Amino acid sequence: MDDEELRGLMEAQRAAVEARQVADAWRRIEAWLDRHAPGTLAALRRGAIGGEISGVQDRIGVRIPPGLRALWCEHAGVYDVPWASFMLGDWALMDFDAVVSVYEMMTDFQRRDGDEEYLIWRPAWIPICSYGAHDNSSGLFLDAETGRICHWDRYGDRTPRYESLTTYLEEMADRLEAPSLTEGEKPGLDLRALVWGPPPDPDRAALWEPFPGS
Repeated sequence: MDDEELRGLMEAQRAAVEARQVADAWRRIEAWLDRHAPGTLAALRRGAIGGEISGVQDRIGVRIPPGLRALWCEHAGVYDVPWASFMLGDWALMDFDAVVSVYEMMTDFQRRDGDEEYLIWRPAWIPICSYGAHDNSSGLFLDAETGRICHWDRYGDRTPRYESLTTYLEEMADRLEAPSLTEGEKPGLDLRALVWGPPPDPDRAALWEPFPGS
């Protein structure tokens, strides 16, 4: 085996591990939703099939990392419902049209108004979550070069939040399974849907029920 073949084998192994870790973390989340928050589970779109992920990759011109591919194979976003923002941090999983729309919008802003000193968007940044199912004002993106999950908004914030997609999903799963062992956001239920809280809005807070152990 020559060096090129060895590098290819090692890359394939890393990709398989990344995909398995993301899928395992997501299944922990989905198992919790199935037991406690069926309303949220019903808001999830089906997993990507056929060439749908390759279609997104072709449209944005960025190779989709194995972990994100694994997540999208589980569920390709959420429907636009009031309880869509169930991900840790009150984010909604974007569907493919929203991913492409935000990516194209941000790269257009970069071409028109950005430069190396005033960076708006890099080609490797793939939006994955937003404030709502079809929101384009703020959210999370995955840096396909570093693997980090970062926050983005229209005002230029590009703050790193998690070392990887696996880290993000595992933290969410941990908070669901053992809320008393973590600080910060706690899982709760609003009409059988997962809502992190307590919600700042008084009307929603009145309906929110902390999950036992929170």
